[in-house]
Amino acid sequence: MTNRHASAAEPPPGPGEPEDVPLEFAAFCELHRPRYLSYARVWLTEHADAATAVQQAFAEIAVQWRELLTSPNPTALAWQILRGTVAEHTPEETPVPDRHPADDDLAILHYVVGLAAPEIADVIGTDTASVAGRLRRTMLREASGW
Repeated sequence: MTNRHASAAEPPPGPGEPEDVPLEFAAFCELHRPRYLSYARVWLTEHADAATAVQQAFAEIAVQWRELLTSPNPTALAWQILRGTVAEHTPEETPVPDRHPADDDLAILHYVVGLAAPEIADVIGTDTASVAGRLRRTMLREASGW
């Protein structure tokens, strides 16, 4: 029996990740961790809290990994897990009327994190045209309130 991590081509597990994770899961974590952390840091100003929330989200994604892979859109389901985990760590605030939390997420990913529409689509598991349209509507709605 050989150690799967003996190969130089495979990255070691991240902090808090189990030793024996599928390569696809490790790649998913490596791809999405920086974006997930940037998003979490908007809501959780303490970097340690943001890192903890993201790590908890990845732990939940790991538990559901095989099920996620059989879904039509694994990335979208993983994003929902991250959003839920970050929300659990975020102090309750009064919701703003006529605002959709998902639109706020798009605005955060675009204007704060600095992702373009195609990158946002990749992170949340949707198509670029949908993201671009929702960003335009969000911008117009915000501009009308000025």
